[in-house]
Amino acid sequence: MSATTWHRLGTKDELLARVPFAIKIERHRIAVFLHEGRFTAISDICNHKGGPLSEGRVRGEFVMCPWHGWEYSVLTGKGPTGYDEEQVPVFAVEERADGVYVSIPPVMPRKLIKHKPSHLLEEHAKTPGAPPRVLFLSTTAMDEGNPRFSTSDALLEHALGRAKELKVDTQLIKLRQLNFKHCEGNYSKASHACTWPCAITERDPEDQLTAVYEGLVHWADVVLISTPIRWGNASSLYYKMVERLNCVQNQVTIHNKVLIMNKVAAFIITGGQDNIQAVAGSMFTFWSELGFLFPPFAFIAHSRGWDAEDMQNNVRQVKASEALREASRELVERAVEFWKILDRDNAMMGMMEKPMERAGRKANPLVMPEEVEV
Repeated sequence: MSATTWHRLGTKDELLARVPFAIKIERHRIAVFLHEGRFTAISDICNHKGGPLSEGRVRGEFVMCPWHGWEYSVLTGKGPTGYDEEQVPVFAVEERADGVYVSIPPVMPRKLIKHKPSHLLEEHAKTPGAPPRVLFLSTTAMDEGNPRFSTSDALLEHALGRAKELKVDTQLIKLRQLNFKHCEGNYSKASHACTWPCAITERDPEDQLTAVYEGLVHWADVVLISTPIRWGNASSLYYKMVERLNCVQNQVTIHNKVLIMNKVAAFIITGGQDNIQAVAGSMFTFWSELGFLFPPFAFIAHSRGWDAEDMQNNVRQVKASEALREASRELVERAVEFWKILDRDNAMMGMMEKPMERAGRKANPLVMPEEVEV
């Protein structure tokens, strides 16, 4: 057992001007609080994902982790009633004539309860020789009680019909039918606060974006995403979804862990206004950063242009166009055939599974060259 050592934190007045604050002593990161006129100290590291408790909001004797909301008593280190089997280390504090001291090691250890891991962390093995799996994602917002014709949905449905003719497994997800929360901006707090699985899905079993996570990361081999153009951009539901998908991309950033491998994506983009290439470029960038690959001619699109605000004619044109219907069918064929080529080419599959060179990639630190005299 380690011998107890006391470390001076400062005078009482100095601490009163700082609390709550964190300090590192030896290997311990300690959070210091003031509760009812008395200084207390617990570990600064949350049991959940390591969030800084000293930066959390204090209510009564409990501090809430600023990352994902886990709570701990600043007196006992335990969680609130019902969660009090969890505990962060507690450190003894003494006020002396010459200042305030904290002792090392902690008087109460960390207690971690083994929680059942999210099914999103489990292996989802696909049966060898099983047909390709194609996920269709509609991002059109609509009042289901008062539906209208959606050109992007219509072309996605034609692609879905062709996929069924190809005898592949299919799944259709309409984002408007899912009840899911906006991204809470955990990445803005710290890169490591944006976790996989998403902290929202961990905390809220009613959040229905889990179906999208499951489909993209584990189920699908091919994904077709459709979106209308809204004010020169993809739909608001599309952006609501991709903000929540940051937790997938962020695994590359913070752990060099690629969750999406050897999967193919393609897009359907329609709208009354013209900004197709910019919308497609943005989508290519995002989905490639997740790890998706693209077949030749990986999107189809339709727009009547900037000066064509007669949306009823846009709908009429899409309804009447056999060429667009055929294009949607050919798009899914190209995507599926491209995935089959990847699946057959073991050399390519092996290459894609090698560790990725990070130089030039997001969040890759470059070693600064030594200054040279000129």
